[in-house]
Amino acid sequence: MEEALRLLVPLRRLLSPVSLGLDKVPREGAVLFTGNHTVFGVLDVPMLFMEIHQKTGRLARALGDHFHFDIPLWRDLLANFGAVDGTRENCARLLQAGEPVLVFPGGGREVMKRKGEKYQLIWKERIGFARLAIQHGTPIIPFASVGVEDMFEIVSDANDILRSPVGDLLRMLGITEKEWFRHGEMIPPLARGRGPGSLPRFERQYFMFGDPIDTTRFAGQHEDRDACRALRTEVQTAVMREIHDLETIRDSDPERYPVQRLLRHLAKRFS
Repeated sequence: MEEALRLLVPLRRLLSPVSLGLDKVPREGAVLFTGNHTVFGVLDVPMLFMEIHQKTGRLARALGDHFHFDIPLWRDLLANFGAVDGTRENCARLLQAGEPVLVFPGGGREVMKRKGEKYQLIWKERIGFARLAIQHGTPIIPFASVGVEDMFEIVSDANDILRSPVGDLLRMLGITEKEWFRHGEMIPPLARGRGPGSLPRFERQYFMFGDPIDTTRFAGQHEDRDACRALRTEVQTAVMREIHDLETIRDSDPERYPVQRLLRHLAKRFS
């Protein structure tokens, strides 16, 4: 996994991530990092891994949506980064082994954003992460990620596609009835970059990690849906607050873009 992370060093230099709050992360024992998934889900997650590893020395294990592990080669790449199929059993084994685990309650649906859903949490009624944290007495670290969704503009989402001739074709082929299709949840949006020529606009990546949320006060209540919902809401509220705080930090950052960072570096060098 560490060799895979080294391959990301050039991308890290370009995106120049900023991480706040990693000093709050326990240096040993199980912990459940819980936060927001950004559109497409592939740009900020590697930076998140690297930040956690470089600042804490810990290698987080991500719980991936099941469909990832049905795709040859892609599942092998994810495994190289320590990701596992996000089953309850796999998560329990990692927590029992004292591993830091990374979970996105929004899953694939939060990756396949619709128009107007920028940095929104789409967690629905999912409480599985809360149940497991309570069952194993694992502290939850709420975290937020901002940056990726400023790179793109969604021009066509799943709703548009399903209303188009493409949607008619999908229905005719029976694809919309497939279990993995999930009523259109797994249709990726079509997006254009916000940069020149509709290319992605390279944005600095911002991460914020909150205070650990103690779950031992819910001990023995992992089968109590009300207790699990209460914990989920507490985590969700913390993540939403962190997203808002990061947006404020982003808007006032004089080195938000690569060109700005380069010019400031040159100015300091020749001053």
